[in-house]
Amino acid sequence: MLPPHLPAYRTRAGEFDHTAVIAFAEIDRLWHERLTGLDVAVDDIPRMIPRDLETVQWPEEVTADGPVPLARLIPAGVDEAGRPTRAQLILFRRPLELRARHDDLPDILREVLIQQVATYLGVDEETVEQGPEN
Repeated sequence: MLPPHLPAYRTRAGEFDHTAVIAFAEIDRLWHERLTGLDVAVDDIPRMIPRDLETVQWPEEVTADGPVPLARLIPAGVDEAGRPTRAQLILFRRPLELRARHDDLPDILREVLIQQVATYLGVDEETVEQGPEN
């Protein structure tokens, strides 16, 4: 058991969350005013694995590596009780971690977040990277 003040105290999930927050902060800095209606969350695994893995075609709101979803954008809407819901960008931790080698998780997260934010904003990925003024 390690004391909470030591870096090794963090869990893998905690490390992932920390890395995701840092990756999203860069994008949020550029687009904050347009991202206030978007929640970012992390699930360990996707709950939407297709039956036919060879021919799956994901909709635009899913970022995937072949048949494996890495992230999903759920648009704002209305729940079963008629209450409004906020848009959600959900990162799938385990599939993203499995695709990362050594120290490239931040790069993979950044790429996936850029794709998802571009879909949310209705702009291309280059525009997300450059910011709204460019």
